[in-house]
This record gives sequence, C-alpha cells and structure tokens, in this order.
Amino acid sequence: MAHKKGGGSSRNGRDSDGRRLGVKRGSGQVVLAGTILVRQRGTRILAGENVGVGRDHTLFALRAGTVAFDRTGHDRTRVNVTALPIVRLAAMAGRASPAAVPAETPG
Repeated sequence: MAHKKGGGSSRNGRDSDGRRLGVKRGSGQVVLAGTILVRQRGTRILAGENVGVGRDHTLFALRAGTVAFDRTGHDRTRVNVTALPIVRLAAMAGRASPAAVPAETPG
C-alpha cells in the first residue's frame, strides 16, 4: 500500500476569489454623478448627502462633487458628496477647455 497519495487528486486547492469590496473614492476626490464610492456587504458605511444606495448596498454619487467622509456617533462612518459649481463640471467633463473656464478673481 502506498504511503504517499498519488498525483491524481488533492484535497486542497480551493479558494474563492476576493470580492473587491471597499472604498473606491477617497475623501477630497472629485467625482461625477454615478461614480461608485464604496462597495460593501451590508451598510457598514452610511449614505449621506447626494449619495445613493444600490441594491447590494453599494454607495454611489447622485451628483457631481467632492467626496467627504465623516463620523456619526461612536462607530459609524457616513459618506457625503458636496456639489460642485456648473463651471467646474464643464471643465472636468472636457466640454470646455481650461482657457474657457473663467479664473477666480481675488477679492
């Protein structure tokens, strides 16, 4: 009788691929409407202002703007999107050249 298992099969070798969950856009990043912010199982991170919740609890931007994370209570995190002015959105989407966007004047 063999004292080592033959090469025909193995009891090991099974492992599922990772689900690619987690934060996809960080605080301070500029996003367009529909951009996925967080992929999660359950509502570990709550949806705040201008953020929608998908059927699988994915958080996404409802409007273009800047992402911001904040704490609610002791152990919860909330993600918000602060809307951007229309002029910045046009430049960001490539519809206007940077020269066509008026520069902010001091004062």
